[in-house]
Amino acid sequence: MDAVEVNGYTIEPGAKLEGAKLEGANLEGANLTRANLKWAKLTGANLDRANFTMANLERAKLVGAKLVGANLREALLSWADLRWAKLEGANLGGANLTRAHLIRANLSRTDLEGADLSRANLRGADLTRANLRGANLTRAHLTRTDLTRTDLEGADLSRAKLRGANLDRAVADRNTIWPEGFDPKAAGVIFY
Repeated sequence: MDAVEVNGYTIEPGAKLEGAKLEGANLEGANLTRANLKWAKLTGANLDRANFTMANLERAKLVGAKLVGANLREALLSWADLRWAKLEGANLGGANLTRAHLIRANLSRTDLEGADLSRANLRGADLTRANLRGANLTRAHLTRTDLTRTDLEGADLSRAKLRGANLDRAVADRNTIWPEGFDPKAAGVIFY
């Protein structure tokens, strides 16, 4: 997608969109590589297959946004509000999601390899078949989160809250770090 105007904002790689008001905007397939979207309001926006590689989305409001198949590799999403967002198949490898709000977000089949989800709130989120290899989930809130068939090899879940989380057939290895007192085998985790 070439540069386009949406709600008076130029949508293009490296765009300066700090605090932009783009609620409900259709930015499907947009290229916002390295764009600054800090504090942007994107509630309900269609961002399917958009490219946000290395973009700054710190504290952005993305409630209910559609990000199916989006590329958010190495994006900064700390404190972002992604409640009820649809991120199926999105690439979030190496992204910083520290303290992000992902309550009830759909993250099924997402690539979160090496992502920082420390202190993120993922309560009730769907992470089925997600790739969380080497991800930092320290102190993450994973209560009632669906982690069925999720790859947790080398992930750090120290001090994470896993009450009611579904870990059926999740995959882990000897490098996976669990919260003290948590029994992953009893929770249905498979070790390789």
